[in-house]
Amino acid sequence: MTESFHRSGEYQNPYEGQQQAPVNPEWPPPPAYAPAHAPHQKKRNRGPVALIAAVAIVAAAIGGGTAYGIQELTGNDTVASSSTSTNVVPSSQKGTVAGVAKAVSPSIVEINADSNAGSSTGSGVIITSGGEVITNNHVIAGASRIKVTTSDGTSYSAKVVGTDSKKDLALIKLENASGLKAATLGDSAGLQVGDQVVAIGSPEGLSGTVTSGIISALDRDVTVPTEQDQGQQQFQQGDGWPFEFGGRQFNGDTGNDTTTYKALQTDASLNPGNSGGALIDMNGNIIGINSAMYSPAGSASSSSDAGSVGLGFAIPINTVKADLAKLRAGATD
Repeated sequence: MTESFHRSGEYQNPYEGQQQAPVNPEWPPPPAYAPAHAPHQKKRNRGPVALIAAVAIVAAAIGGGTAYGIQELTGNDTVASSSTSTNVVPSSQKGTVAGVAKAVSPSIVEINADSNAGSSTGSGVIITSGGEVITNNHVIAGASRIKVTTSDGTSYSAKVVGTDSKKDLALIKLENASGLKAATLGDSAGLQVGDQVVAIGSPEGLSGTVTSGIISALDRDVTVPTEQDQGQQQFQQGDGWPFEFGGRQFNGDTGNDTTTYKALQTDASLNPGNSGGALIDMNGNIIGINSAMYSPAGSASSSSDAGSVGLGFAIPINTVKADLAKLRAGATD
């Protein structure tokens, strides 16, 4: 049997106009009167309030990055975030480094920061069209002036919104910026060792540099300095941001004031200036913020030390997403 409904929701008898089946004489006759008052069926509210309630229930059920993304939709700026891998790269170039580079490069910026200790160059990731940019705290620590250059060569002044030295994260905001291409923040919880990744940043000031590799390991304990003056001074010297891993120190002394966080390890080529840039999956989702890399001393004069050694680390993007509300609130930890 098939049934159909009018657009108004009223039931339509499909047999109307057709000969009716005979009535069984044993059936009781229909009532000779209609009920005095037919019960009134209250229409369901399917307006915006019901929709918002439904979305809230779904967000609570799913949790994680998806709920975070829905929450951010209520703000002035929208952060594109997902608990699953979103296909940012066009299907014709899906899974290719070229496709990832083309899709994500407009969301990666070069950051130049001036301080009393000198100047430093790093990278950042645009997370809202209005100019919010995530980077490493050590890239902008102690800066008196911050200049940000987008992939099309446009320059902006930027102000620090919030910092978290314990996670080596910072949020800055470009002044008078609009219509920028925001990156999509992915889900680092689903990563596996061996997954292919792409890194984009400004190593040694070479903006928009693209490299590729794999996830080499997960949940590595990386220790970095939290002292702003020390970090800024060593970073601007070109030897890279000092860090400690596996009981050994790289790129100089990390000092006494340090913090340790869980990091993604990658063999994608990273060099000074990649700090704060993006580690990206093959669908174009940001899955990490590049933060530490081994830079062999004397690489300019020794051919044996030249080139990337494939030892780089990134802050998982889920750590960034969990910290974003705090950074937006103006934290200065």
